[in-house]
Amino acid sequence: MLDISFTYADLEYFLFILVRVTCFVYVAPFFSMSNVPRRVKIGFSIFFSYLIYLSVDHNEVVYNTLLGFAMVVMKEALTGFLIGWGAQICTTVTSFAGSIADMEIGLSMVSLMDPATKQQATFTGVFYQYMFTLLMIISGLYQYLLRALVDTFTLVPINGAVFKREALLESILMFLGDYIVIGFRIILPIFCAMIFLNCVLGVLAKVSPQLNMFAVGMQLKVLVGLGILFLSVRMLPALSDHIFTQMKRMIVSFVEGMI
Repeated sequence: MLDISFTYADLEYFLFILVRVTCFVYVAPFFSMSNVPRRVKIGFSIFFSYLIYLSVDHNEVVYNTLLGFAMVVMKEALTGFLIGWGAQICTTVTSFAGSIADMEIGLSMVSLMDPATKQQATFTGVFYQYMFTLLMIISGLYQYLLRALVDTFTLVPINGAVFKREALLESILMFLGDYIVIGFRIILPIFCAMIFLNCVLGVLAKVSPQLNMFAVGMQLKVLVGLGILFLSVRMLPALSDHIFTQMKRMIVSFVEGMI
């Protein structure tokens, strides 16, 4: 006979786990895509929370008042949010790289509705975002994110998070220092090709002043830019590894800032 009896303390501990997992799913890359139905996200959060509940050791959660209970809930929500956000901010590099690439190519006025975020995005930015999402699925990085979330219940138990502002701020500043560098690494082939093309157009404008280099240059930039974008696709796996390494480092540094 199936025994599904549980105590109030067990239910309370499960709900604390559910709060952390739900906040993680809400902001983490791949899991937080807005085109995923909300019922799927909620069902996945409940099922994954139940698996974590069965696999982790239960520590006693001590609080005395309703305000203390609310503080525990806020701690767990902020812990899950920081773990997911540490991975999410690394994926914003693709949008930054795409906006710079479209500015160089001449497609900066072309905007698309990104179904993942329900926001306006540039053409190349959407392309890079979907490519990196695909590589994330192929490489199994989403499994690493789930394993990292499970490990946090051992490193940062329920009601055991101690938020170190200096360490968390240092992690964010460290990432912002590499943000522009990573973005320009992604679009470096397009950027170099556009500089070379501008030099060629400048020389042709001096040699043949009767030619309208403005009209010719716009078409050449789009043609050359899309060609370089197509040829540089084979470089995306190596660039994605660099972003994924940065993502893992951000998650580790955020967890260390809460221990």
